[in-house]
Amino acid sequence: MNALYPDFTSPGFLNDHISQTLAFYEDRAVDPAGGFFHCFEDDGRIYDRDLRHLVSSCRFVFDYALAYRERGAPQHRQKAKHGLAFLEQAHRQSNGAYAWQLHKGTVIDGQVMAYGHAFVLIASSFALEAGIEEARATLEHVWAFMETHFWDPKHNAYADEFNADMSILSPYRGQNANMHSCEGCIAAYRATGEARFLERAELLARKFARELADKTHGLIWEHYDTDWNPDYDYHRDKPNDLFKPWGIQPGHLVEWARLLLTLDAIRPQSWYLQRAVDLYGAAVKFGRDQEHGGLVYGFAPDGAVCAREKYYWVHSETAATAWRLYKRTGDNTYLEDYLDCWRYAWDHLIDHEHGAWFRVLTPDGKKIDNQKSPPGKTDYHTLGVCWDILSVSDAD
Repeated sequence: MNALYPDFTSPGFLNDHISQTLAFYEDRAVDPAGGFFHCFEDDGRIYDRDLRHLVSSCRFVFDYALAYRERGAPQHRQKAKHGLAFLEQAHRQSNGAYAWQLHKGTVIDGQVMAYGHAFVLIASSFALEAGIEEARATLEHVWAFMETHFWDPKHNAYADEFNADMSILSPYRGQNANMHSCEGCIAAYRATGEARFLERAELLARKFARELADKTHGLIWEHYDTDWNPDYDYHRDKPNDLFKPWGIQPGHLVEWARLLLTLDAIRPQSWYLQRAVDLYGAAVKFGRDQEHGGLVYGFAPDGAVCAREKYYWVHSETAATAWRLYKRTGDNTYLEDYLDCWRYAWDHLIDHEHGAWFRVLTPDGKKIDNQKSPPGKTDYHTLGVCWDILSVSDAD
């Protein structure tokens, strides 16, 4: 452990950290032929120049649109436009869906995923907020597409996935796609000021963080059947799965808590704060690794840890939520949690040599591999939460 740490509460530290994270991708991420490279080793070398994943394609647009919004550098706006064009020209298919994975511009996985489309909503919203007018058409298209094909008004939730030709809708239902759809709706509201987006975000928050959570002891289960009954057997043998792990995710509990706090700042409702406190409290109570430090990936309904790996996004999201709770309540316990997350990240997750964060660690804090940014990771969590922390600080 380091004897001394930076002042993790300082805007100067947070802005420097944003700059260092952006710098890892700055001169190597853009593919002049279209979109971005998605596969980076720890030192920045590209290990696959041809693979494109919908989530990374969207998250790079988010990264650069947010950077432009906050700092106004023209090259970031241009990169966001470059990424948005790739979404429309390469990922978007003739049926209106956005393909999950491409290789050399050809679809290799055409699953139509609500999770991926939620990130199209996020990307286009942030691009529009950054003044990229072309993003408005993308936002309207993806909203209408999800409304037509995924939205289930009977249950007030989004279904999860179609096969490539959209002839079969899977009976699987999941909270993760809905959580990021809630995030996307908040972003769309901020970009447009249109009430329909805020109302949908509020509806999703109530459905998942209140109605469904009340049926699972106040926690949020990941997997459901068609009628939104918890499916406790789905992926029982895969507690480490990247997108659909079995168990309860501390990282998703704190993400929902942060969404509730964000909604509470926009249009308060009486239950938001207490449920955010409860979700965050459970994440820390059951997710904290008392032996090695940090937060684990997943725990079972009885509280036993079922996935001990340490993911970068869990720690960044927990820090941001702890900060929001500290600023909202004044309780120094949240400040200590915030600092503790940063200390763990400083000691184990942040790459002080090359920049950005390591993706995933062993339970005792060692790197699992040399893939800093495989498909899906663009440090969207890291950059987003640093700016969120700054925004809450600026609001004082």
